[in-house]
Amino acid sequence: MNSPYSPVEELNLLMGLQDRLGYENYADGFGLTDFGDISGLVAGWSKDSEFTDRLIPFAQANGSGSFYALWRLDDRADLATLPVVVFGDEGGEYVVARHVRELFQLLGFDSEIRVDWEEVYFYRGEDEAHSDCHDEFVAWLDENFGLSPAGDPAAVLAAAQAELGERFADWAKPFLS
Repeated sequence: MNSPYSPVEELNLLMGLQDRLGYENYADGFGLTDFGDISGLVAGWSKDSEFTDRLIPFAQANGSGSFYALWRLDDRADLATLPVVVFGDEGGEYVVARHVRELFQLLGFDSEIRVDWEEVYFYRGEDEAHSDCHDEFVAWLDENFGLSPAGDPAAVLAAAQAELGERFADWAKPFLS
């Protein structure tokens, strides 16, 4: 039997879907990467082990190099309940979801996340086509978790930021200065 992708069951289920549908084929710009690979953090953010030990990178966030990580803000055992943060390829780091399932809802919006020093957001033009396997992802999201895609990703981002954004920024600041 193959070992699981990660210790997070939700991500293991998503990896099963990604194995069937393909990398970036179910959510624009998104793809699971090597779970826990801190090379991007070390190369672009901080080598400090107090920083890297509290972050678990797990996915490409967009096609230009931004990536998602779980933030170990405490020592909870269920990693799926940890906040999800994004590190932008152009700079900027933000809490984007309060937990993995909320990220999945954002992925259902099917738009690459935009990240820079000033803001983080999702934008989808009215005439933009969905990813090739978007419908399969939406069905998977409902079948596995009883969830629908985020209708208003800005509201999801705002809720995550309101709850955890300042705490994350305060924690990360000493490592990123």
